[in-house]
Amino acid sequence: MAFRIIRASPPHWSKHTLKQSPIATREILSGELSGLQIGIGRYARRAYGFDEVALVPGGVTLNPDEVDITFSMGERFKLDLPFWASAMDGVVDVEFAIAMGKLGGVAVLNLDGVHTRYEDSRPVIERIAAADKSTLNAVLKESYREPVKPKLIAERIKQIKDAGVACAVSSVPAKAEERAEIAQKAGADVFVVQGTVLTARHSSRSYHQLSFDELVRACDIPVVVGNCVHYETALELMETGIAGILVGVGPGAACTTRGVLGVGVPQVTATADVAAARDEHMRRGGMRVAVITDGGMRIGADVCKAFASGADAVMIGTPFAGAEESASKGFNWGMATPDPNLPRGTRVHVGTRATLKEILLGPARVDDGSQNFAGALRSALGVCGARDIAEFQHVEMVIAPSITSEGKALQQAQHVGMGKS
Repeated sequence: MAFRIIRASPPHWSKHTLKQSPIATREILSGELSGLQIGIGRYARRAYGFDEVALVPGGVTLNPDEVDITFSMGERFKLDLPFWASAMDGVVDVEFAIAMGKLGGVAVLNLDGVHTRYEDSRPVIERIAAADKSTLNAVLKESYREPVKPKLIAERIKQIKDAGVACAVSSVPAKAEERAEIAQKAGADVFVVQGTVLTARHSSRSYHQLSFDELVRACDIPVVVGNCVHYETALELMETGIAGILVGVGPGAACTTRGVLGVGVPQVTATADVAAARDEHMRRGGMRVAVITDGGMRIGADVCKAFASGADAVMIGTPFAGAEESASKGFNWGMATPDPNLPRGTRVHVGTRATLKEILLGPARVDDGSQNFAGALRSALGVCGARDIAEFQHVEMVIAPSITSEGKALQQAQHVGMGKS
């Protein structure tokens, strides 16, 4: 059984890796030093995504079979693989969650999705997958109009737990308090509170504001919150007692938040900033909060760069939508896609590409990095001389915007390997 409850060793105290200068907030860092001038008196900091950086090999290399890529969160929750499947209806249903758990990772079930609205969600998933582009938004809105049923929340969690694997579930902030109680009683192992952007402080006159301090105190299981891309915001969230934090606003293949709202930070910079907040939180005496990079990873190289940027785990959606075990068999749409007022996502077609085992553990049947993510991570640790993920977070990184094109003209011309679109 891949998932197990254990007594974890003391926290690994480490300094974040990217050889950054001491953290300075916007208030104490002058505009001239904070970035490039984009207009008179207006400055912007340069941020980096996965395609713009590369990892530098270490002075010592290690056997990839002997490195440690396990994941721990808090004192009791441990996974053999640091991979989470995103709480997207096109990816995670009960069967997928069980398959993911048996392979060593964990899949997050969306408690606001169709799987907790319908006794049999398969026809609904099939209808969304079959809809043409002109009717898709209407089909999505109609599918999500059915109310969530508390009885189905408990049933779905029990089905996953009866298979002997970890069960993680996700709720929107507005429903988190009531659903956390149901989830705990049903036996869930992790409770995720997920919104497009979350902060520890939120102002509204029209509805009750969720208190993360109170939610954490009410939960006997780890609470993970997201999404966040900002140092100060992450630090404030960590001080509420959460066990993990999701990093990423709009990087996913199906998400259009960056296009609709113009909001987001490239994932390498976002992960590094939140990881720096984690290390500062530990320096102040807090427990290590798991940093989970959420979205934007297509291939093994992206996954490796996320960990090198400071992630303790990664949450992946679209690549898993291409697994034979996925709920939709090759489609994906974001959690905010069915929003009746302002959809922030779309449906993307991935196609069925491999089994979940091949995507996670290999052996890879293709040459484009889309399979055997765990093998890629192990090999990267070995090449960089890191014995575990905590050490890997200290590897040297370089800015390298041509890293995927340098010397690859023939691959690009022949559409093989790194030349595949």
